[in-house]
Amino acid sequence: MELAPNVVWRPLRGSQSLAISCRCNHILLAGTRASGKSEVQQMYYRQFVGQGYGAFWRGVIFDRKYKNLDDLIAKSHRYFPKFGDGARFLASKSDYCWRWPEGETLYYRHIDRDSDYWNFHGHEIPFLGWNELTKYATPTLYDAMMSCNRTSFLPDEHSPIDARTGMRRLLPEIPLVTFATTNPYGPGHTWVKKRFVDPAPPGRIVRKTVNVYNPRTGMREDVTKTQVYLFSSYKENRYLSPEYIAELESLTDSNKRRAWLWGDWNVVGGGALDDVWDPRLVIPRFKVPASWYVDRSFDWGSTEPFSIGWWAEANGEEAELPDGSRFCPPSGTLVRIAEWYGSDGTDTNKGIKLSAKAIANGIHEREEELLRGGWISGRVWPGPADNQIRNQNEMTSDTIAKKMEDAGVSWSTSDKSPGSRVNGLQLVRDRMENALSGEGPGLFFTENCRASISILPNLPRHPVRTDDVDSETEDHPYDELRYRVLAADSRLAEKLIVTFPT
Repeated sequence: MELAPNVVWRPLRGSQSLAISCRCNHILLAGTRASGKSEVQQMYYRQFVGQGYGAFWRGVIFDRKYKNLDDLIAKSHRYFPKFGDGARFLASKSDYCWRWPEGETLYYRHIDRDSDYWNFHGHEIPFLGWNELTKYATPTLYDAMMSCNRTSFLPDEHSPIDARTGMRRLLPEIPLVTFATTNPYGPGHTWVKKRFVDPAPPGRIVRKTVNVYNPRTGMREDVTKTQVYLFSSYKENRYLSPEYIAELESLTDSNKRRAWLWGDWNVVGGGALDDVWDPRLVIPRFKVPASWYVDRSFDWGSTEPFSIGWWAEANGEEAELPDGSRFCPPSGTLVRIAEWYGSDGTDTNKGIKLSAKAIANGIHEREEELLRGGWISGRVWPGPADNQIRNQNEMTSDTIAKKMEDAGVSWSTSDKSPGSRVNGLQLVRDRMENALSGEGPGLFFTENCRASISILPNLPRHPVRTDDVDSETEDHPYDELRYRVLAADSRLAEKLIVTFPT
């Protein structure tokens, strides 16, 4: 079906039509590759241009890199000038926006690190667009920018005056919209799925009501915010060539193929461990045999989360699982039997700011609970901790390690020697493979260790040093896991007896 001569763009049937007419506050248009998501996102903003809102109608579309905005801008050039309404693209990096004669403006901006929020602090942006939301490993920037998703437009004061009647042409309230597009897979796969995909099936609106003080009425009122996830498929895009689909069909990475060709969110899409992670690594909680070695590892955090893992190291003696079956992994196998993740919520990467003494007291309480519950039967030994706890930041102040030691909790040093990050990742991968094959010391997690089970499968690789984990992400359970694995393998290496020919 050809467009009529006076029609510049028309949404395709399906998700595009649903999205363009949607009036939810949070819209996630997600699914397969090449379904036309970025065109819909820009046209969503464009439909409110020329309605009388003028300079009050401002929008911005974000990506992590400026170069990734080029395709969006190229698509906008196909359509925006054809409306013939005086739209101009200002190409300098200080502008980088479309601007209309009445003052409406759509900006294109890169936003990468959490600190980039401060470039927008205090701004008034009714339309926020996110290109490929799963590029962001945590929701920190998404949530921070919501403080800018506001407008000072008052219909009874700012609506335009009709030139013929001299009366104000009352407009509806300006919509406050955050419109994100993405495919499954990527560093932020877990949090995006948890927030938008899991709560409701595609197309079902999720409502959240909060009682707030309304400055416009001077009273407390219930305010309802809405969100929706819309599934978008390449099958809706009649402009797409079959040769492109043939390339997607040929992908050998099963996770990428399911994510990009089917829009399947039930994939493991992170990078560093996704190909070795398996549900069989998670086992029922069990009572640790008295002869197994039990210790703990620690990654310090205050504004970011801290992470503590309790470990049981197998020695060849079998343990009994709740169903009566026997569990006897190779000697040296590590089992994460408990954890304490100091976060205000998995996927936020925000800490709870406990003092060193408070953490030490919390460790005592949890170890007493392990003993009372019969999960362990003896002492918990000091294990490796992030070496920054031994840093002396002020000459008159005790280190974190000293404060915890005074409270009865001590730690051994962690291996942070050159190459330890790369070596640590490989050892973790090796142990996960060993656990599945049953050959050599493995690595398991009991089902109560929810933070590590949630975070580790989607841990992204470093974008440049691909043999390492991206340390900008929520990697705290991984870090103390790495310390423990490195310590175990060092101890195994010390047990080797090397003889030389005479």
